[in-house]
Order: sequence, then C-alpha cells, then structure tokens
Amino acid sequence: MQSVSTSLSPQQSDEHLSPVAAKMFLPALPEHIQRALLAHAKETQYPLEMVLEMAIAGFLDSEAITFADCRSEYE
Repeated sequence: MQSVSTSLSPQQSDEHLSPVAAKMFLPALPEHIQRALLAHAKETQYPLEMVLEMAIAGFLDSEAITFADCRSEYE
C-alpha cells in the first residue's frame, strides 16, 4: 500500500485525529453509529475526535487507547 504525503495543517497532528477530520468522518457513518458515538462523547465528556480515535485504535490494537500507543499488526 502506498502512503500519500500530505502536509499537516495547524489543527492536525500525526499522532491524533483532528476535530475537523472527526466532523468530516462522522456523516459518512450510519445514523445509529453517529448517535452512539455522540452519546458516548457526551456521557464521557470526551471530544468526538477522541471517541473516534479510541474506537479505531482499539480495533487495530486491543491494548491501545490512542493512535500514539497503537501498535497495529498491519503496519
């Protein structure tokens, strides 16, 4: 798989999902998943981008909490 080189904006990081990316990604999900993610964010008082990051990182590495500590077997 080829990686695409992109420059990061001030709101982006190579270690965490940005708020802008999270807001762009959310509408692509089924509505019931959107509602569940938003409800979890509200319940835990975590920002949406953190909830999405935790879900993705945890899928790729069951011991990971964020992208920073994610050690995917697919790397």
